[in-house]
Amino acid sequence: MGGEVVYPEIEPYAHGMLDVGDGNLVYWEECGNPEGKPVVCLHGGPGTGCSPGMRRQFDPEAYRIILFDQRGSGRSTPHAADHGTDLSANTTAHLLADMERLRVDRGVDRWMVFGGSWGSTLGLRYAQLHPERVSEVVLVAVTTSRREELEWLYHGMRRFFPEEWQRFREGAPAGATDLVAAYDELLNDPDPAVRRKAADDWVAWESSILTLDPDREPSPRELDPRWRMAFARITARYFRHGAWLEDGVVLRDMPRLHGIPAVLVHGRWDVQGPVATAWDVARAWPDAELVVVREASHSAQDPGMAEAVLAATDKFAHRRA
Repeated sequence: MGGEVVYPEIEPYAHGMLDVGDGNLVYWEECGNPEGKPVVCLHGGPGTGCSPGMRRQFDPEAYRIILFDQRGSGRSTPHAADHGTDLSANTTAHLLADMERLRVDRGVDRWMVFGGSWGSTLGLRYAQLHPERVSEVVLVAVTTSRREELEWLYHGMRRFFPEEWQRFREGAPAGATDLVAAYDELLNDPDPAVRRKAADDWVAWESSILTLDPDREPSPRELDPRWRMAFARITARYFRHGAWLEDGVVLRDMPRLHGIPAVLVHGRWDVQGPVATAWDVARAWPDAELVVVREASHSAQDPGMAEAVLAATDKFAHRRA
């Protein structure tokens, strides 16, 4: 692997736009081995879209790697960065249905589910609703989107990042008690200047809590105004509504995953999503192995994360489901 702890760069051998209804077209691509083990990759955010680096977490000779940009993000259309894009048909239930449409469209009977951060919530819920379609699960930076997790993310973390949180707080109207709801309103304001500032403030907060590395440089897409707007607008909308999930339902429904093997990879110093959530999931899922990376936080670039993720995907590369 050329000294890097990822597989070599690859390009898709197939890609397209899937009509999922409600005027939405979802971008998908396939990489690796067309005859290999199918794996579907779920990006985080919600609203970040896929990145080329996601392709490199799987052995391209063993896996048929299927990626897609969730509604409104990445290369899917209409794009959430455009003020006129109606997000009423962009909910967790819509994304789960999109996954099933994509599975059928690509002719997959069963696939491995891979997800990171928000993608782990989505992956867990998909597996719970469609266990017969899931061969294995690999999750990174595990979340379940419980109310306590969201409250921590946008309010509780001020204990660790008081200066950054104060700037985030000052971006919302004075007196606002629910910052996520306040930003959701700002990100849909008729004034484009108001929307732009809200997106910038939202992304500044999200970026500041991603890792404990004080020298972290923002990724190129974090500097892209369209990416910032789509990410902020979708994330604020989802988390204002608790991701449209009954509080705690993901943990309560863990018995549905009985018999599905999994690896959960989580950073010990992930303050954005404390390891307690991954611990809760692992305790409720006897078939899951929890791998805690000692030097890492929430970022996939932190020391040890890439090695742990590749070990997890390699573990299942040649497993017969």
